[in-house]
Amino acid sequence: MTPIKIKHLTRKKSLVERAIEDGISYVEFRKLVGKLVNLNSNTGLEKNEALANYTMLNEKRMARWDKTFKVPESVQQQLLHYDREITWLVITESWCGDASPSLPIMNKLAELAPGLTLKIVQRDEHPELMDAFLTQGTRSIPKLIMIDSKNLQVLGEWGPRPAPATKMVQDYKNENGKLTAAFRESLQVWYNKDKGQRIVKELIELITD
Repeated sequence: MTPIKIKHLTRKKSLVERAIEDGISYVEFRKLVGKLVNLNSNTGLEKNEALANYTMLNEKRMARWDKTFKVPESVQQQLLHYDREITWLVITESWCGDASPSLPIMNKLAELAPGLTLKIVQRDEHPELMDAFLTQGTRSIPKLIMIDSKNLQVLGEWGPRPAPATKMVQDYKNENGKLTAAFRESLQVWYNKDKGQRIVKELIELITD
């Protein structure tokens, strides 16, 4: 391994370690979002009415996913016997629409697996971490980084959305240039119809590879 490669990996490990220390639980994140809704505000460096409105929508969506999503029985059994010590470090913001279904599902999976810990950090508070884990050169969120809890080695990544939703986004951008509010609504409809099945499938594949 070259000195440059070693330096790069050491830098990533340092960023990950700092972010895990700063990270909050899903319960704490939900409390934060609820507080921001009451203040008509949002996380991140940019504060505006649109992002505050998206934060309010996400609060409602996460509450619904918390209440309605059930982990399939076969997956429950798989997670209950999962014996690796893993941390899921997730980069997101309160206004991120793709996080509203993903985070509740991640939380329910993490609650079942004895060695799986979920930590959440805000993108704008950790720009160097975000830039170390770009998606096709962009700061797309949510971004899940899977880490060995003992040695802090990065084992994998996921995000910002499951593969079928990613294709929907890419196809729409290719045809229309940018995403519209109407498309974002249709994307949430897809999430609701899928009932979290694809997210579960991809996350289980991530931890079992």
